[in-house]
Amino acid sequence: MMAISPALLFMDRNLLARKQSARLDKHNDLGWKLFGKAPLRENAQKDSKRIQKEYEDKAGRPSKPPSPKQNVRKNLDFEPLSTTALILEDRPANLPAKPAEEAQKHRQQYEEMVVQAKKRELKEAQRRKKQLEERCRVEESIGNAVLTWNNEILPNWETMWCSRKVRDLWWQGIPPSVRGKVWSLAIGNELNITHELFDICLARAKERWRSFSTGGSEVENEDAGFSAADREASLELIKLDISRTFPNLCIFQQGGPYHDMLHSILGAYTCYRPDVGYMLTYFAAFEVFFEENLPKLFAHFKKNNLTPDIYLIDWIFTLYSKSLPLDLACRIWDVFCRDGEEFLFRTALGILKLFEDILTKMDFIHMAQFLTRLPEDLPAEELFASIATIQMQSRNKKWAQVLTALQKDSREMEKGSPSLRH
Repeated sequence: MMAISPALLFMDRNLLARKQSARLDKHNDLGWKLFGKAPLRENAQKDSKRIQKEYEDKAGRPSKPPSPKQNVRKNLDFEPLSTTALILEDRPANLPAKPAEEAQKHRQQYEEMVVQAKKRELKEAQRRKKQLEERCRVEESIGNAVLTWNNEILPNWETMWCSRKVRDLWWQGIPPSVRGKVWSLAIGNELNITHELFDICLARAKERWRSFSTGGSEVENEDAGFSAADREASLELIKLDISRTFPNLCIFQQGGPYHDMLHSILGAYTCYRPDVGYMLTYFAAFEVFFEENLPKLFAHFKKNNLTPDIYLIDWIFTLYSKSLPLDLACRIWDVFCRDGEEFLFRTALGILKLFEDILTKMDFIHMAQFLTRLPEDLPAEELFASIATIQMQSRNKKWAQVLTALQKDSREMEKGSPSLRH
């Protein structure tokens, strides 16, 4: 028995190897691979044809010669790999052929789909080309503007800043590389604010914040003409406005690198100029020029009880940093540094004019939603063209004159401008 065992073991191994080899050969003949179906071998195709013929003979159906349409699939040695191939293919040979009318209809529909797809691709390519050309044009324009600002305007600021040429360049937007210098020169320091004065105003603002948080009601002599409610509202609005300043950048929000700095600057300013602060008199002044420039839209807003505070707070109090893209907001700030706060309200009227046709067809809810979430792709050139048409003059009175009159009008900000209408 011990002598026979190795021989039996050898025979068993050979037998097992033959079975496995036969099994593999049989499996390979099926035309399958690990991740999909492989092309069928010619022998496999013949077997399937023979089986189909035997089935037709057994069923008593005479085998018909295949039609030219059916020959299309017969000549393929692989499965279609795309939807295009499936659309162009007719039905399999074992299914009834499509009627001629249906086949023609499907082919026509497919051709129409291809034409529309090509049109969309062409339109998209043209859009990308136009976008690239515009970007190159803008970059070239910025490069030329930088040379003009650095070589001509900045060295001769006192004599050139108010010229027509400079005003036109200013309107087109200041290049980022010189923007800081131009803003500093344009704003200046007419109030002669020093670091010591800033520290005093900031300390006063912090004291008021502590007073309001503890329920105090002391009133300082220098701004006794303004109610505690007005001062508290101004300081509270600062916190709200900071949270709305470029929220996507997260640099001014709580915990951001510039949160405390911006909070201190705004707080100090409201203490330095309590007569300006965040008073709502501006809304009434805005409505005066709104009615002058856009009477139809103004009447529509009045009819739907849409008041300026619903959208102006997001726009004006954050200098459009929440409602507009950064590049467009910076361009508005450029002119704001030159023309002052008047331009912020002129910009608001320009936005309303740009979308006047759309807004006049909306109700209160849709207008409020639209104005608090402006389109992200708002075109800068169209907006500034719209702003240019706005006239900031009402009954021969400019913005500053109208605002001063309203500030003296019993501080009734919600009643329009009666002193201007008599």
